[in-house]
Amino acid sequence: MELKGKRILVAGLGKSGLAAARFLKQHGARVTVSDSRPATLIAELPVLLDEGIDVETGGHGVLTFRRQDLIVISPGVPLSVPEIQRVMALGMPLIGELELGFQFLQGEVIAITGSNGKTTTTTLVGEIMKSAGRPTLVGGNIGTPVTEMVPPSTPETWSVLEVSSFQLETIETFKPRIAAVLNITPDHLDRHGSFANYAAAKTRITENQTAEDFLVLNGEDEPTKLVAANTKAQIYWFSAKRQVKRGAFVDRDAIVFRREEGGAFEPVLPLSEIPLAGQHNVENVLAAVAMAKLAGVSNEVIRETVAAFKAVEHRLEFVREVDGVRYFNDSKATNVDATAKALEAFASGVHVVLGGKDKDSDYATLAPLIRERVKTVITIGSAAEKIERQLAGVAKIESAGTLQRAVLLAKEHAVAGDVVLLAPACASFDQFENYEHRGRVFKEIVAGL
Repeated sequence: MELKGKRILVAGLGKSGLAAARFLKQHGARVTVSDSRPATLIAELPVLLDEGIDVETGGHGVLTFRRQDLIVISPGVPLSVPEIQRVMALGMPLIGELELGFQFLQGEVIAITGSNGKTTTTTLVGEIMKSAGRPTLVGGNIGTPVTEMVPPSTPETWSVLEVSSFQLETIETFKPRIAAVLNITPDHLDRHGSFANYAAAKTRITENQTAEDFLVLNGEDEPTKLVAANTKAQIYWFSAKRQVKRGAFVDRDAIVFRREEGGAFEPVLPLSEIPLAGQHNVENVLAAVAMAKLAGVSNEVIRETVAAFKAVEHRLEFVREVDGVRYFNDSKATNVDATAKALEAFASGVHVVLGGKDKDSDYATLAPLIRERVKTVITIGSAAEKIERQLAGVAKIESAGTLQRAVLLAKEHAVAGDVVLLAPACASFDQFENYEHRGRVFKEIVAGL
């Protein structure tokens, strides 16, 4: 892709938008950034102007969008924005930051998507690849934007990317050597409009793969299984419940890997050596094992890396024990399915904090788990009323409003042996900057008990 002298608009000034704008400027493009926020809320504005990047704030101008050779859209900007819809109707080229970075990235790419488990699995795969002595970069939807990974990458680099449905909406040539879809459960329906649209966005991770590439799929997740019908890649499965034709599965309390259908399988590591809580993390390790084996990593390296791996921050992260009560931060549980997986990690005695910004979710699906394992549901944020209505009569419910009040209420109700769990099933944007901010605040409150 030739960028020098091209007029390019970056829509949205989030982390990836900022990275894309600077990347484009460094490659000689004439860059404009358009953001819906007022100038007073954009801290990077003076720096961008000093770097020769034009900035439009307070909304998206129709003419700004039309006077471009290319539009690079940030993941946080919906394709439904009227200005985006108009230029798409005119056939103007439009890609995302993931696609932009991929076209310049050197080496091999491992890409991981799914409704839940992406960050833990991506981080674990990255650690395994590093332990194997491979030059490795980790980023995408976590940590480092792809455009910031381009200069360090070499033909020997393995880039391990977490990719979201928002990023996959705007790909063209993106083609990972190894792709994985961990699961597909209802999420972001407020943005995608329907579960079918959301699943279709996830499926795009494999649309450019060929028979020389690999696709790792969850053999126990029905929507994920359907991705198999839309790929040319070699399919490998993972399952915690049964043997698979080829891939990673659990056999007699150990994770094993079978490379070819009908072939023998090799033990990789005992389940007892997985340091992460919850059945969902067994699935995450299974997926990571399959990807690592396909990348040529030895069983010994995989086993040692998994055994030493620590929970990623904000993912069922143990915070502290106070008066015999254990506090866990799962702020990354931003949808109902993620919250269900968190609840499944504890047999009983749970006081769970739910709420935040609703994503058109059905909280009633949590009722069986809550009835079985939860003592108190404590609600926060703008979704509180909906949650309380859908879970009425299932368990004791208390409305806290704020996270500070929720933790204090949980402390009042909990006794030794109980668990206080932040697993909100909602986005964080009503009261916090993001889920990381919410998780940090939770940990600060717990630290102060």
